[in-house]
Amino acid sequence: MPVLIANSLLVLALALVAGDARSAKAPTPPDAPQQAAYPFTFDTLIEDAKRRAATPYSPQHNRVPTALDKLSPEQYRSIRFNPNAGIWRTEQLPFRLELLRAGYNLQTSVTVSTVANGEAQDVVATPAMFEMESTLPAQLAKVSLPLSGFRVRTRINTNKIWDEFLVFQGASYFRAVAKNLLYGLSARGLAINTAEPSGEEFPAFTHFWIEQPGAHANSIVIYALLESESTTGAYRFTVQPGVETLTDVDLTLFPRTEMRVTGIATLTSMFLFDEGNRSRLDDYRPEVHDSDGLQVATKSGEQIFRPLTNPIKLQVSTFTTQQPLGFGLVQRSRQQSDFQDFDAQYERRPSAWIEPVGDWGSGSVELVEIPSGRETNDNIVAFWRPAQPLAPGHAAHFAYRIIWSAEPAQPKSLGKTVATRSGASIDGKRRVFLLDFIGAGEKVDGLRLDLTASAGRISNAVVMSNGALHGLRASFELDPRDAELIELRLRIMRGDRPVTETWLYRWTAS
Repeated sequence: MPVLIANSLLVLALALVAGDARSAKAPTPPDAPQQAAYPFTFDTLIEDAKRRAATPYSPQHNRVPTALDKLSPEQYRSIRFNPNAGIWRTEQLPFRLELLRAGYNLQTSVTVSTVANGEAQDVVATPAMFEMESTLPAQLAKVSLPLSGFRVRTRINTNKIWDEFLVFQGASYFRAVAKNLLYGLSARGLAINTAEPSGEEFPAFTHFWIEQPGAHANSIVIYALLESESTTGAYRFTVQPGVETLTDVDLTLFPRTEMRVTGIATLTSMFLFDEGNRSRLDDYRPEVHDSDGLQVATKSGEQIFRPLTNPIKLQVSTFTTQQPLGFGLVQRSRQQSDFQDFDAQYERRPSAWIEPVGDWGSGSVELVEIPSGRETNDNIVAFWRPAQPLAPGHAAHFAYRIIWSAEPAQPKSLGKTVATRSGASIDGKRRVFLLDFIGAGEKVDGLRLDLTASAGRISNAVVMSNGALHGLRASFELDPRDAELIELRLRIMRGDRPVTETWLYRWTAS
């Protein structure tokens, strides 16, 4: 079973504007020592990844620098990057780069470099770039701090505040926000053996190169070297923040070993419960989740929505056998009243939509749902899994776009699911399902339900008007009989034409 990844949502989300407000009049720290410049291009990175793949994997183990290893966890956590030391802060550029120190229990660290005019320079994280309490040992002034990643700021919400909109930190994880949204789900550069009995492998970005943007640039370009036991990889990210934040990803993998279960364009999120499955969790809130559904646009044009669940047992689901037009983890609950949580503000978490570029070959979209009892665990994973294993000695290239937004666009004529509710019938022998749809009008004349179940028996299937939402409601009852698992599929039709997306659901006896 894959390891559950701690979800550090609030730490990142609430740090957006504190830096500038806290230190607006503070003196600017001295610049970091200049390192020797060296030529750098995406082609040289690709060649470096290829060369490394031809050698055995050597895990990077870092020692905690002297003086840092004598700090208590509380002292170490008090060390924070000083926004006044942000890279490019004193230049008239549209982006600012800030460094993130490595964690207290340091095992690995990353190298961060800047690139200008084809020349790269590694950044040295000096103590002068960080805010430190006066009680910390004086010898820290001579220590270069190890790094875990970086964040990028721009004026995404207003012209007065430099908000954080992008962060790369931890293994191959990164996340972004669009205008007026907060951090939520994450993307990953690569997933290997997710949900496999052998255990999951977590590749890591070990070196980043960030291009210095032009004075009028609307995007920032980031390169990364990925390394793991199974593969190396060269990545280029072009990120354009805005109402929709666009991330164009171009990557080439060089497998060291045969990779049978590979996750391309991986998204990782948290789902604890919603209005349809909160009965086993004692919580005052109506819903708790960063994402509430998997959305897929198939090559044939069918729009699929699969509500997420927090299962009793690990679940793996497969969708479509052809490269989709797009897929993603979405957050459709958008009212504060959906969550009643003023601190977490789950209604402001972004959706992330993947659009493949070029031919990915055959494969499938996979959804992994992991049992979880805490909202600090990321227990949802979605990715594209190539049908054929990636073989050593054969480079594998993929390109795609991630659109971070409130919700991905859908065909205007197609209704979408906004609620899935389920409960026991009066006699306790059947399950009652209620589905609400908006975007297809509320008139029911000429409408019918296209509803199937892989097992059990369906009864009392009805489509009706939902005036409260100016939409439609579908309801039905399911008698599972002796089934342990039932796949449900529903859409509302007018003749042979669907007027809603296809709703999918997995019912289990547990």
